[in-house]
Amino acid sequence: MKTFETLTEAIADLKQRGYRHDFNLHPEWIECPPLNLKLQPAEFHVDEVHRFEGMTNPDDSAILMAIQATNGLKGLLVDAYGAYTDSLSPEMIKRLTIDSRTSH
Repeated sequence: MKTFETLTEAIADLKQRGYRHDFNLHPEWIECPPLNLKLQPAEFHVDEVHRFEGMTNPDDSAILMAIQATNGLKGLLVDAYGAYTDSLSPEMIKRLTIDSRTSH
């Protein structure tokens, strides 16, 4: 897996590799509003996770996830570093990790 210096650099690279859509995180699902699409935990997997630390402010930290839906749709989810973990369902927490034993 590649490493990146900045969030902007990572997003540009992943978009070139086909992760073109933007996902929003909800406690029970992720969604792609322009496509009016909601994905339940069983309907997607995380291909890559990249963490970025704020240089001067910890509030600037973020997690970037490269996500692929079971229908082949690829997109990105950017989340503040752990900000919403407490509100996520157990299924979402489990799904938002990479399982190297899972074939995609």
